[in-house]
Amino acid sequence: MKDLKLVICDIDSTLVDSKRNLMPTTRETIEKLHENGVYFGIASGRPLDELQRYAKIWGLSFEFDFVIGMNGSELWDNIHQKEYSYFKLKKEWIKEIIEFMRPFKSNYFIYYHDKLLAKGIDDMMIKSAHTSDKEIVVAKSDADFYQEENAKIMFRVTEDIMPEIEAYVEAHPNENYNGFKTQTTLMEFADKRINKSYALKKICEMNDFELENVAAFGDTTNDNEMLEVSGLGVCMINGSDDTKAVADDITLKSNNEDGVGDYLRTHFLDKLQ
Repeated sequence: MKDLKLVICDIDSTLVDSKRNLMPTTRETIEKLHENGVYFGIASGRPLDELQRYAKIWGLSFEFDFVIGMNGSELWDNIHQKEYSYFKLKKEWIKEIIEFMRPFKSNYFIYYHDKLLAKGIDDMMIKSAHTSDKEIVVAKSDADFYQEENAKIMFRVTEDIMPEIEAYVEAHPNENYNGFKTQTTLMEFADKRINKSYALKKICEMNDFELENVAAFGDTTNDNEMLEVSGLGVCMINGSDDTKAVADDITLKSNNEDGVGDYLRTHFLDKLQ
């Protein structure tokens, strides 16, 4: 890559370690690249209000230049100080998805008015609430989930049945929405037109640089499109096989070993100095 303009990173199992900390080499490398005029952004399945606070939590000296939230349905462009919202699941689609996933034991939930609206409360939901700093509200009935359009609906399942669910989703494609794994225990559904690459393309359009000037990092299925369209798509060595298959390169170190920082330092920062 000749002209790096933007580094965009997934968060969990990519940018941060298993305790959700930004490791020293990664922080230092991002800071130095930013000082050299390289934009930095994050891309996640979480909502913008949760994501924007991480720059301060991680001790960065600057605010994120770009934040992609809800797997591409939300975008914050800090350069122009503008927020964008894209395609959401229609109410009737959310109802369909719940019925579609009925054969599998799961705890499904949505982000709803700064809270987590869930079918029930279990250990994994409590962990999600702690991570997102959001209150859990238990739905009175399934109808609560489709009161209004939403960017996505998520299904927390046990890891052992995820391969069966992935095969099931693949065998039953829908013209309106896609299902995709974001963690080994989390299946998500969103509008078919939405993924992280959609928002990334919007960033490039609005800021006058090309996708070929972007280096993107991810670890699992919901990162695939973003890695594919970027000039350089890098999968973590701890990533899933399907993401490694579409990536241009794979890190030598995992997210717990400063993998992103090590890669950026070796391939970009050292060449600037």
